[in-house]
Amino acid sequence: MPEPTTILSMTGYASVARDTAAGRVSLELRSINSRYLDLVFRIPDELRAAEPALRESIAAGIARGKVECRISVQKLPSESRQPAIDRGLLAQLVALGDEVRRLAHQAPPLTTADLLRWPGVIAEQVPDPEALSRALAELGREAVAELQASRRREGAKLAATIVERADRMQAIVDTLKEQTPALLAAFEQRLVERLRAALTDASSGTALPVDEAMERLRQEVVLYGVRIDVAEELARLSVHIGELRRIVGAGGQSGKRLDFLMQELNREANTLGSKAANIDLTNAAVELKLLIEQIREQVQNIE
Repeated sequence: MPEPTTILSMTGYASVARDTAAGRVSLELRSINSRYLDLVFRIPDELRAAEPALRESIAAGIARGKVECRISVQKLPSESRQPAIDRGLLAQLVALGDEVRRLAHQAPPLTTADLLRWPGVIAEQVPDPEALSRALAELGREAVAELQASRRREGAKLAATIVERADRMQAIVDTLKEQTPALLAAFEQRLVERLRAALTDASSGTALPVDEAMERLRQEVVLYGVRIDVAEELARLSVHIGELRRIVGAGGQSGKRLDFLMQELNREANTLGSKAANIDLTNAAVELKLLIEQIREQVQNIE
């Protein structure tokens, strides 16, 4: 059964090991956030030739993030190694020892320990470079697969967090859609009542009849209502929240698209706050901005 699609986190870890002719090779991959793909290799000099193949394997499976590849080699126990004697060098040492004793009779002969300690007499088998490179390439692909699985697991957690915040945002928007007409009507009614009372208490020499003054007042209220109408902002917020859910559900490499979407959501929340005509709208705008910021922090971790 194929694994369900999910967004990918840029944070992950993988560790694999394998016994090779050079010893037990351990390979670790650690990835953290980065705007682009940034590869860092910490490899022993004797294995440096494998770096191009490892770089290619990582780049094929990872699109964004700072990835550190660390390789260490542990020599196998002595019983698993097969040291060999350089017979040619040993014969040369014995011959030189005999010649020294002919020239200097008092010189002591070379002991077995002296011969074995001589540099190069005992030589460990040198691993086949091509075979070692193939083993490291396979190890690298295995590590990349494990890192991808780690990033998918982390991405699933990020997706759940983002969707939960998106649900809370949509609930706020839905509540505002229901309340805004009543809030605007209440505002208009309070303003009309206050001005009617003021006109009633005014002197009879007022410049405008009460009915004409009330008509102009209603026009001003309508114009003010147009200015503070947040229906368009609420509609765009709903559209953006729906797109947020769609991108998260589609999975894959979506970090840059989500980052742009966060900018659009924040812009609409700011506009909503600037049009707030009462404390309820102000509080709603603040809560939306807090949720958007929480999502934005999570988006920074997404590939």
